[in-house]
Amino acid sequence: MQPRSMFVVSRMLPLAGGLLLALLVGIHFGAVNLSLSEIQQAFTDSEEANQLGIIVWQIRLPRVVLAACVGAGLAMAGAAFQGVFRNPLADPFVIGASSGAALGATLALLCIAGSVTVITASSQVPWLILSAFGGAVLIVSAVFVIAALSNLGRNAPLLTLILAGMALSSFTGALVSLVMFLNHEMLTTIFSWLLGSFSGRHWNEILIAGPVIMASGGVLWMMSRPLDLLSFGDETAMSLGLSSGKVRLLILLAATLCTAGCVAVSGVIGFVGLMAPHMTRIMLGPRHGLLIPGSALLGAMLLVIADTLARTVIAPAEIPVGVVTALMGCPFFLFLLISRGRQTA
Repeated sequence: MQPRSMFVVSRMLPLAGGLLLALLVGIHFGAVNLSLSEIQQAFTDSEEANQLGIIVWQIRLPRVVLAACVGAGLAMAGAAFQGVFRNPLADPFVIGASSGAALGATLALLCIAGSVTVITASSQVPWLILSAFGGAVLIVSAVFVIAALSNLGRNAPLLTLILAGMALSSFTGALVSLVMFLNHEMLTTIFSWLLGSFSGRHWNEILIAGPVIMASGGVLWMMSRPLDLLSFGDETAMSLGLSSGKVRLLILLAATLCTAGCVAVSGVIGFVGLMAPHMTRIMLGPRHGLLIPGSALLGAMLLVIADTLARTVIAPAEIPVGVVTALMGCPFFLFLLISRGRQTA
């Protein structure tokens, strides 16, 4: 085995093992803690109608699998946004994709609630994904245009990107609050969804949103080489024959669709797309061919752990998983701001 292959295997295996361990921990903990033998019995027993099978197959396994899918999607989108904008502080939450998707999905929830047609839970998800995608595209496009229009210097657009993303995130948050204020009957539904949660999620959400997340993440992984070139700047990328405008647009669309698929089934969950790529970059380096799949594994592991904490820390009550990731991510984000400020001083 070549040294490079040994390096990849030695770094990827711990991430895959950590994800598997997190999944087992997520299945183990709950209102009724399950032993490893009971978990093994639930997987090997063909009869799923018994109590043990119901707990594992219909309650905990769909939840941890969906959490892993969403964590992987947010992490891949975060790595792509950081690569496109050449800014380590960029992620779906900071750039505004999450808030835009939240606005779109909130409006979709209102339309679904006001529809005279009977709409099942499974049929809601495609509409939520489309609406979330539209909202995310609108906000990310606005942020990108504002950053591109900045002509205060070579590094100004990157700073403008963060500031514009935060401003538009606040603006969309205000619009969502206005929608909630004007629709009191939907207040609890929208508020609980905005805080982020996997409670009550089943296999239907995975079957619909999972392919969207994985397909868009696959596109991002296939664009690893262009992302590497974009990290050196547009002039260098164009000198090597890369059409930076078209490539950036494709990457942004894929990352936005990935974010929208995640937000549609879990609500707004911040900071996973910021933490996972940075932690993976330390372990695997900056090349996106390794960074994107590594971020997917680490992001999935982080969100499964966060969801497990959310439903066990104050059990039987449940903390919204978005609150847990914010408590984890805010100190990390402040650390990045301080360290980046020292590097540029």
